[in-house]
Amino acid sequence: MRIPLDYYRILGLPLAASEEQLRQAYSDRIVQLPRREYSQAAIASRKQLIETAYVVLSNPKERSSYDQLYLSHAYDPDGTATATVTTGTPTGPNRDLDNQGLSIEIPQQELVGALLILQELGEYELVLKLGRTYLANHHSPAVTKAINNLTEADFLESSDHPDIVLTVALACLELGREQWQQGYYENAALSLESGLEMLASEGIFSAVQAEIQADLNKLRPYRVLELLALPLEKTVERHQGLELLQSILEDRGGIDGTNNDQSGLSIDDFLRFIQQIRNYLTVAEQHKLFEAESKRPSAVATYLAVYALIARGFAQRQPALIRQARQMLMYLGKRQDVHLEQSLCALFLGQTEEATRVLEMSQEYEALAFIREKSQDSPDLLPGLCLYGEQWLQHEVFPHFRDLSRQQAALKDYFANSQVQAYLEALPSDAETSNEWGVINRQPPNHSHQQSHYSGVFRQNQSKMPDLDLPETPNNTRPEYSNSPLPRWNTAPSSTADGNTQTSEIPIASSTATQPDRASSHHLNGKGQVGAPRPTQKRRRRKPSQPINRERGLDNNRDRRTRQRRTVTNRLDSKTRLVWTVFASLAGVLVFWLIVSTTFGWLKNLFFPTPALQGEQLSVQLNQPPIDIPNAYSELLPPDGPLTDTTAEEVIRTWLSTKAVALGQNHDIESLNNILTGSSLSQWRLIAQQDRADNRYRKYDHSVKVEFVSKNDLDPNRAAVLATVKEATQFYERGQIKKSSNESLRVRYDLIRREGKWRIQSMYVVNQVSMNF
Repeated sequence: MRIPLDYYRILGLPLAASEEQLRQAYSDRIVQLPRREYSQAAIASRKQLIETAYVVLSNPKERSSYDQLYLSHAYDPDGTATATVTTGTPTGPNRDLDNQGLSIEIPQQELVGALLILQELGEYELVLKLGRTYLANHHSPAVTKAINNLTEADFLESSDHPDIVLTVALACLELGREQWQQGYYENAALSLESGLEMLASEGIFSAVQAEIQADLNKLRPYRVLELLALPLEKTVERHQGLELLQSILEDRGGIDGTNNDQSGLSIDDFLRFIQQIRNYLTVAEQHKLFEAESKRPSAVATYLAVYALIARGFAQRQPALIRQARQMLMYLGKRQDVHLEQSLCALFLGQTEEATRVLEMSQEYEALAFIREKSQDSPDLLPGLCLYGEQWLQHEVFPHFRDLSRQQAALKDYFANSQVQAYLEALPSDAETSNEWGVINRQPPNHSHQQSHYSGVFRQNQSKMPDLDLPETPNNTRPEYSNSPLPRWNTAPSSTADGNTQTSEIPIASSTATQPDRASSHHLNGKGQVGAPRPTQKRRRRKPSQPINRERGLDNNRDRRTRQRRTVTNRLDSKTRLVWTVFASLAGVLVFWLIVSTTFGWLKNLFFPTPALQGEQLSVQLNQPPIDIPNAYSELLPPDGPLTDTTAEEVIRTWLSTKAVALGQNHDIESLNNILTGSSLSQWRLIAQQDRADNRYRKYDHSVKVEFVSKNDLDPNRAAVLATVKEATQFYERGQIKKSSNESLRVRYDLIRREGKWRIQSMYVVNQVSMNF
């Protein structure tokens, strides 16, 4: 049997390893032992391969011959040669090259040892390929035991089949951990499940099975996140993610359950995990999931179901769902303050009086301050509550639903819907609603104190919980990873309805602190006390023999509902009218100003006429300058025309500016052609090219004063200029300043005019004073 290995890889050595390194590597490899589940035959097979490699490489003659084979393979990419190394004759192995690379030929009984070495080298895919091929071509263990009539213990000792199965399963385990670390959670689960299935079908190595199962349990939250984050069109995969989530909830005993699901997540950690996956679930999926979980019972699931019902009811114009959410909030209100949510539900159901009454019992001081601020010019809190309700839906409710994150919350559009209006018309009056609340509030709650605590924690921090950071993945070099838990999540800033940001630790909800004292509760405006609502006697006296009174009562309730809905709509319309009034006022002021300015100008021209200008006038335009302005990025060009003192100074300044650009950080060498010619051009091009090659550049600061200009009487195209130049220079090399200098020079410039432009043909320093730093 041929295995793609070489002796250097077996010992973990490079080709140029010394004899001392060879001995040390051999000693280390012999001391290192595989897992204790392997049989003595498998350990001996591995040891035999290591010793064979050491014997060949420790013999200089054998190593020289083997190195030639190794190098011939390395420099033969086409694989035209063949190589085989037979481990059965360590003193004189036959060697060829095959098309698949350098390999060793081993007897079949040493396959386990070769697979062990390949696994230690991280060649998990190769171990799976060779191991599965071997298992597919040999009898199953059950058939072998039946033929030989062996016991389980005798079979494990006499066959290499368990060792090969173990090696393949461990390769699946390590490959799964590697894929987990890379973020491919579903692929990791497939690898782990493949190894577990192989061991379970053989019924061997229960400890390794438990280790793989532990990794699968810890992997489940990651798989849920990966599957639910897929596009909505991937219905099969997302359904699998929901089933995985359901299995986790069953093992834990609910969202706030205390059972151990082997995921390593505490209750607080799991609440943060639930908060994160909400962003990948639609409103219908959350409604179905949390409504079912709330029946365990679960206070946290009940609160999440309330959010889903409100969001779905408002977005899909189904106020019946909002009414169901209000009924669920009545049970949560026995142990925690949910009056703000109850008030918003009443608002969305058009029960404005009930909304303001319940709002007065809330202890959400920041929300109340916002609502009071926005209701300063109103006799009640309804305008602020309407504005808060829209912002609450927009910023705290809709963002947690995948299909509502871009949904706009507008109360005016909601109440204008005909389906909503028809449902709200049929609702009972505020008085009957208060009676209903009183009946429900007297019923004993179904949630335990601990569940209410976690629901309070979740409610107060549901917008503060951070997303699940990718925690540390299993280290595929540590078989004992199954004991490492997933890390914790920390609290994060949250936003209130008015846009302010706050950060706080998760508080502990108290069953007494959050329960309002109904006997001593006051209205927000201080007008009187509010007692616990009780059923009225008038409703108890109603008899079937009074149909006229009953119909009249229904008509009154319907009229009252219509008036309340119109009140909300009118408040929203009043805001719109106010905005249009402001715009109309601004437009009126603008028109008035235009009329006054036009009238004043007409009167001024009538009584104070300005004298007319005589002759041809200058044509000056705002969008075009009277003279051409050069481009800031245009090349520097020497002046043309006859040479004067001013022109000579311009030529010198053009040269100094061009010099700073050519020797500067960008090394614009070609710009030298615009001002230099002859020997000066060749000299300075060479200097600039050398600085660019050595990664050097300079920064200049110049000042020029022309002393005199000497014109050539015989040739008007030639002249000489003597000028005093003060030059401050900073020298940079590899981006670091090396030195600086400050020089005062008297320089003679020989100029020549070509194509109408003055250029510098040569230059030399008459004298100089240097100051280096």
